Amino acid sequence: MRIEIGKNIKQTRGFEAFVLNPFPPDGLFDFPQTILLKTAEAGRLMGKLDGITHTLPDVDFFLSMFVAKDAASSAQIEGTKATIVDAIEKNVGMATKETDVDDILYYIKALHYGIKRLNNFPLSLRLTREIHSQLMTGARASHFSDPGEFRKSQNWIGGTTPANALFVPPPVDEMKNALNDFEKFLHDEQNVLPLIHIGLAHTQFETMHPFLDGNGRTGRLLISILLCHRNILERPVLFLSSYFKKHQKIYYQKIDDYHNGDIDSWMDFFLDGIIETANDSIFISKSITKLREKDMAKIQALAKRESQSGILVLQKLYRQPVVSTKIIMAWTKFSRIGSQKLIDRFVNLGILEQRDEKETYDKTYLYKKYIDIFL
Repeated sequence: MRIEIGKNIKQTRGFEAFVLNPFPPDGLFDFPQTILLKTAEAGRLMGKLDGITHTLPDVDFFLSMFVAKDAASSAQIEGTKATIVDAIEKNVGMATKETDVDDILYYIKALHYGIKRLNNFPLSLRLTREIHSQLMTGARASHFSDPGEFRKSQNWIGGTTPANALFVPPPVDEMKNALNDFEKFLHDEQNVLPLIHIGLAHTQFETMHPFLDGNGRTGRLLISILLCHRNILERPVLFLSSYFKKHQKIYYQKIDDYHNGDIDSWMDFFLDGIIETANDSIFISKSITKLREKDMAKIQALAKRESQSGILVLQKLYRQPVVSTKIIMAWTKFSRIGSQKLIDRFVNLGILEQRDEKETYDKTYLYKKYIDIFL
């Protein structure tokens, strides 16, 4: 299916910019059977994932890792080098060598803000601006990002000027018209299947590129927030940033295909991402359950007092799988010596590993088998 989403139009300053047609254009939802069948398969897997996550004990503990994985992948698409472990360390006050770790933490903050805000505020352009503000206020940016405000000047992607850019989004006045259409489209939930609706919303947002900076991260946040808003999953355990990062060049190419009117190509890629990521999340959920049962059995085999403190620490490790003696002291109220003994016991049981053998003071320990499930 080819539908003209917009076209490049020469501007008074000499460069061409992509001006969007009224959205959605006629025929946009007339997808071929192959796309509809793939949408059905993606929906089936989402239902299966939703059912499996209900079997996870203390599911809220695990959600933070799903979110951290998405945040790290989304930030890494933009060039961030920090990892999930760096973000966990920074979040609990540990030192980390990566200076750009805040990109991940701001993303996590913005996601939590957006999902919570939807409880008492409608899906809207204002909410999008608020999410952008949470994401970009104080964050690293390639240039002034004007957090929470739609751009008032022309931006571009690639190149040094709009004249030699890879893509020039709509001029400001045209962008405002497109944003109005976009907001109406967000509210139109009856005329198109939910996963197709979300896929189109993401690529339309990226085409408008309505902020000076942070458009990619904001657009990927919108996918996760829309999945929650549409009640496709009861718990937010499916995020696409790792899929986009894995296929980053193809991701950009498919968005460009969309600009050129090849809607099917984009939707096929997006739905493949839902299917692949759903399968990954199902595997992760099953792996978490197996690991938890295995490690819980190790701890329950200890003496009663050791077992009680061990179970407490193991439960907390699912939310925060990077610890130090100081953190264990805070969790258990043990002395430094008692806390270190508990850590040593976990190391001997094969649950914790020292992150860096060269560390001699304030050692950092990882619940590595758990972290590796998400990598």
